Amino acid sequence: MSVETITTISPNTNEAIITRNGASAADLDLLPKVATEAFQTFRKTTLKERQEIVKKFLKELVSHEAELAEELTVQMGRPIAFTGKEITTAVKRAEYLLKISDEALKDTDGEAERGFKRFIRKVPVGPVLVLFAWNYPYLILVNSLIPAILAGNTVILKPSPQTPTIVEHVAEYFTKSGLPEGVLQYFHCGSPSVMETLVRDSRIAHVCFTGSVAGGLAVQKAASDRIVDVGLELGGKDPAYVRGDVDLAWAAEEIVDGAIFNSGQSCCSLERVYVDEKVHDAFVEAVQNVLKGYKLGDPFDKTTHVGPVISKRSKETIESHIKDALDKGAKDATPENESFSNPPSKGNFVKPTLLTGVDHSMTVMTEETFGPVIPVMKVKGDSEAIKLMNDSEFGLTASIWTKDTNKGYDLAEEVEAGTVFVNRCDYPSPDLAWTGFKNSGKGQTLGRFGFEQFVKSKSFHIKDYPK
Repeated sequence: MSVETITTISPNTNEAIITRNGASAADLDLLPKVATEAFQTFRKTTLKERQEIVKKFLKELVSHEAELAEELTVQMGRPIAFTGKEITTAVKRAEYLLKISDEALKDTDGEAERGFKRFIRKVPVGPVLVLFAWNYPYLILVNSLIPAILAGNTVILKPSPQTPTIVEHVAEYFTKSGLPEGVLQYFHCGSPSVMETLVRDSRIAHVCFTGSVAGGLAVQKAASDRIVDVGLELGGKDPAYVRGDVDLAWAAEEIVDGAIFNSGQSCCSLERVYVDEKVHDAFVEAVQNVLKGYKLGDPFDKTTHVGPVISKRSKETIESHIKDALDKGAKDATPENESFSNPPSKGNFVKPTLLTGVDHSMTVMTEETFGPVIPVMKVKGDSEAIKLMNDSEFGLTASIWTKDTNKGYDLAEEVEAGTVFVNRCDYPSPDLAWTGFKNSGKGQTLGRFGFEQFVKSKSFHIKDYPK
């Protein structure tokens, strides 16, 4: 197998900015070998020792926030005004996982009985393979890497070719923080067949994948000929429902942010908005007023709200969803905005687009768009809204916007999604389960139960020696 050259293309200029060599056949054999050998020692370290290493690593992340933020803007195009927040949020998320790790990883006592001692110990699974995406690389990585290390596993990382330097920094900072050699490794690859070679390797004890449904199915298929757990964090087509009682100006601000932050490139971005017919027109006007204040443009301009999407292919997909909707009778209700009309010429810029008159015959309401598009559909009330929200192959998050939070809670119980918000959106809370229903994935990260994919239960049953 020849070694591939992997090139990162700037979404801002469409020029090549980074190249890396892909993993060789020898690398693919050495990575799990080293991880397996390192595991024999690392699994015997104490949780306290591992916690201290993670604490030092997080201090390293904080101290390099500015340079890491700039690098994110270069590689994936998010405006510089917002990239630093990913680092600080990732650190806060990791600190929460640190805080709960004693409780999450402690032994569970069995039933008390004279003459016996029984308990369940959570032991590490072994070498873990983490395949993660480019759109929030530090946040996504924290979800798996921190609990995997805290639980005593060794880890092999494969970054997206779009953000290749993330793993290099993470490995460097962990080494400086005292992580033993071989516990954390990484490799670069662009070819699915290279990645699948490691997924199939019997020395890999667990696989974590974050990305598209197609990518997740490929990983699951590659792992299907052996007994290994696979955690999948996949896509979404996340809906919002605006009830007639809500403050429309406030809801519009929140929903626009939830739909087009990061150029809409989030698995939990709002991609469908259902609005009570009594307030539909007023809500659309409120959204238009918000969009008038947004700026599309150079991500290194600190006044820019929306930068380019990740690739030409992504831009084409988003624009095809918009065209399909318009061809089927939707209306482009996007307000006049100078920056929307005159984006930079070189990059993959897509104007934030407000669509009205949409329905479920349109691609923009059924397939993941992953772009800065806000399709708004009129509904008669709660029952129709819930039916339409659930009419999807996805089920990652959903949100309900209402002054009546009790009613919001009642409706949330009917929604088929791993996380349902009332009066909020687009926020994976570290103390809750981050999990998808339907084609949005399987398994869980975050929260106390987010540690469970990185451990296996070992029961100890000890009887006093008969006297």
